[in-house]
Amino acid sequence: MTTENLKAQEQSPEQQPATILSYVKDLPNLCSLAGLACTIVAIYYSILGVYSAAMIGMIWAVAFDWADGLIARRMKGRTGDDSAFGGQLDVLIDIVSYGVGPAILLLCIGKFDILYLPGAFLIVAGSAIRLSYFSTFGLVGGKKYTGLALDNNNIILVFIFLFAGFFSEDTFAIILYASCLGLTALNVSQLKTPKLSGKPLNVFILAAYTLGLTAIYGWMLL
Repeated sequence: MTTENLKAQEQSPEQQPATILSYVKDLPNLCSLAGLACTIVAIYYSILGVYSAAMIGMIWAVAFDWADGLIARRMKGRTGDDSAFGGQLDVLIDIVSYGVGPAILLLCIGKFDILYLPGAFLIVAGSAIRLSYFSTFGLVGGKKYTGLALDNNNIILVFIFLFAGFFSEDTFAIILYASCLGLTALNVSQLKTPKLSGKPLNVFILAAYTLGLTAIYGWMLL
């Protein structure tokens, strides 16, 4: 085969991947991006100190994260490339939603005191390590995670924030710091935890939890 034929074969349209933006129209990927948008909102309001709005963004990020997997499993006609791209997109967004978002929240609560910087680093580093491990080894026996799944971080933190008004700002900052470090330790532990997002009952519970917290934090904003 000549060099010209080899080059023509390499450039054959059938062998080229789809365009980058073509994957955006995939519904599960749209849900993932909606979750990312919620995290950006949470980060924005964390910086502004409007924590009730930040909590709404954080819990909705989890809701969209669960929705993308649920939709992907029910959709027909998705190609292997669609699934692979969606999986990579989901992992990258998880680092932002469950690592960067909570880290910025902690820094904001700590009034950007340098003592909170190590905690912020550990949250993001723990998320990256946890997701890298999962991407490499997957579920144990196809059913359980090794370490606490990162979406639980947001679910727990938005609940803890309900009690912020019972403590002084400095005391609650310490409570949040300890909570974040505790969750990070569980994320990278050898603890085996069940996969919750794939079961319809758990999805219903999360939906109720999300709507309930949205109503509570929305009322706090008024």
